[in-house]
Amino acid sequence: MTDAAPNPNGAVGGGLAARNAAEAVRRSLKRRYAAERRFRMYGILAVAFAVCMLGLLFTTIVSKAVPAFTQTMINLEVTLHAQDIDPQGTRDRETLATANYRSIVRRAVFDLFPDVTSRRDKRALFDMISPGAVFAVRDLVLANPMLIGERVTVRVPMSDDIDQLNKGAIRKDVPEAERRVKDKQIAWFERLENRGAIETVFNSTFFTAGDSREPELAGIRGAAMGSFFTMLVTLLVSFPLAVAAAIYLEEFAPVNKWTQTIEVNINNLAAVPSIVFGLLGLAVFINFLGMPRSAPVVGGLVLALMTLPTIIIAARSALKSVPPSIREAAYGLGASPLQVIAHHVLPLAMPGILTGTIIGMAQALGETAPLLMIGMVAFIVDVPHGALDPATVLPVQIYLWADSPERAFVERTSAAICVLLGFLILMNVSAVLLRKRFERKW
Repeated sequence: MTDAAPNPNGAVGGGLAARNAAEAVRRSLKRRYAAERRFRMYGILAVAFAVCMLGLLFTTIVSKAVPAFTQTMINLEVTLHAQDIDPQGTRDRETLATANYRSIVRRAVFDLFPDVTSRRDKRALFDMISPGAVFAVRDLVLANPMLIGERVTVRVPMSDDIDQLNKGAIRKDVPEAERRVKDKQIAWFERLENRGAIETVFNSTFFTAGDSREPELAGIRGAAMGSFFTMLVTLLVSFPLAVAAAIYLEEFAPVNKWTQTIEVNINNLAAVPSIVFGLLGLAVFINFLGMPRSAPVVGGLVLALMTLPTIIIAARSALKSVPPSIREAAYGLGASPLQVIAHHVLPLAMPGILTGTIIGMAQALGETAPLLMIGMVAFIVDVPHGALDPATVLPVQIYLWADSPERAFVERTSAAICVLLGFLILMNVSAVLLRKRFERKW
């Protein structure tokens, strides 16, 4: 037999095919790398766009909120005539509280401008002073009845329109028909500024007062206390029930169709719109059980129902993350199932449970819709002192102020949003720090 002669055309064809295949692979890799670079660029652009929009949102809210933390005040000299306050000289506290302080304030305001004589001008002049001036004088007398008969200087708030004028929200260079402050009022205000009677101070009323029809007297303390009592009821109800349910489902419940149905329903309840829980609270807690409307106890129960699925899911995940070896070691030492859970599994899972609880509470703190359904949208002036007192909460207070026509409520709405966001950020940061502090690597 003779060897076959090599075929140079075949060798050349095979090399050409290999080169073509390699070139095709390079082109494919080049397209793939280009697609990956475009995908990363799209992701970076999306994140940058989201950060810019979030920054714009925060900048807009904060810029509108800053003026709410200052207030325009006037140092008013008032004469506390005994015939107006306590004509009998009894110094009875009820008599002092119901005295005619409005006339005292009116005389003090008119004494500032003796040249103002017409009734219309006097009304416009008195409108520059907030109705809170009457309460400021009354509180001064109640705190120190010895001042009756004396002439004292009291710092009282100006009206919301004058406050907006001082902050630049109402412009002086526009026609009088296009602004709420008259030319005469601007002239009187400038004269008071030249006398040094006007001061811009920190608005402590915003943090110490309840709601009011007058923007310069409105504060968030009532809503903040209502949120506190509501969250307290929510925590006391939802936390033990959710942890107990999670322990049972994860550690003791048999695997059958009933427990599977319960688990599916818990996951579904976590996605139910919050207003549905409000309707449930209205039907059960108020209409059926007759509980007080617009009370933190009802709001807390409604938010507890809404928060339960979130805490249960988080608690089950935390319990599931504990290694089985912990349980096996405890059983090997003779511990009972209850001792294994209470002494070993639950303490190790508690950081994850607390993290889920804080996140669920932060979600509940920002809810508005379910609380509107149970009447917590009512106008509440007094600061609540318990879970049974009528109250509102911060999100609902923001909703009420945003719907008010007065320009001064815009800045107070933004300021209340900043306070609410501060609480939410604080709670979420606490959850992250708690997880980082107590998290264990198995």
